[in-house]
Amino acid sequence: MKFAHVINPVNAPAGSELSVIQPITFEAIRKAYEFCEGKSEVELYTVSYPEDHAIIPTYFKKLPDLTRSVLDIAKFSTIRKYPLMIDVFNAVYNGSNAGYLIFTNMDINLMPHFYAAVDDILNEGYDALLINRRGISGKYTKVEELPLMYAEFGKPHPGFDCFVFRRELLGKLILENICVGVSFSEVALVHNLIAFAQNLKLVDDMHLTFHIGSEVMPPLNPEYYGHNRREYEDKIYPRLKPLLDIRKFPYAALSFYKRLIKWALNPSFRTQQVVEMEGKSFWRRMKYRVDGVRFGWLERLK
Repeated sequence: MKFAHVINPVNAPAGSELSVIQPITFEAIRKAYEFCEGKSEVELYTVSYPEDHAIIPTYFKKLPDLTRSVLDIAKFSTIRKYPLMIDVFNAVYNGSNAGYLIFTNMDINLMPHFYAAVDDILNEGYDALLINRRGISGKYTKVEELPLMYAEFGKPHPGFDCFVFRRELLGKLILENICVGVSFSEVALVHNLIAFAQNLKLVDDMHLTFHIGSEVMPPLNPEYYGHNRREYEDKIYPRLKPLLDIRKFPYAALSFYKRLIKWALNPSFRTQQVVEMEGKSFWRRMKYRVDGVRFGWLERLK
């Protein structure tokens, strides 16, 4: 199995949180790459802007520079050069022939066995994976502390920030002008994978990725968050809605009350939408049962 893992590094200002985290992310990816040697074929890619090249390690292959950002789509009072998600995915799709694409946020760290485990999971017949991270202590700031980070089991996190999917799915995804690095990007991608993947798996019971710090919801920039939310609710969800089946959603196999609680507490799901789909599913099941009784009586009257 061949994987193309793409990330979007940023030449963050010295002393910023991202400038501390990114070197750790780079090294964790490198160690996972070395661990899987001989088992899985993995290609490591970055896609960014020219000003970001200086901080990218040499073991990543640089894809052609991005030529636009969300700033070309809408006007914002605060300037943040966030890439469009579709541009990031198209870059790795065109730069690699790998059968599976992997995308992780820049604050998501891989356990050494990540690629090897993903390979084994996909061999069970899945075409897409949503992998939940674990949150560990926020005290770590150095690459040399990675062994201690690996050793800390941490706590489960409900959101989604690591995605693996078969390359053929990319042509079906409806992403409009969603930008990466901003909340609601994961909402758009999760619902696309639910709609288009034939066999989607949520991996929430394995220690495959981790995040330094256990916060659930990071601070939001209202302008960019509002942009992503409008892109999803106004342009993406109306097109996905006819394709979404509540039975394909993560947690759908749980009992009624447990799955509703899971959906309500998960930042990647809109409570109103899942409740509406749950209602449609209920009436569909009731119709099947009524039809079964009716056809049974008709059969008896023959």
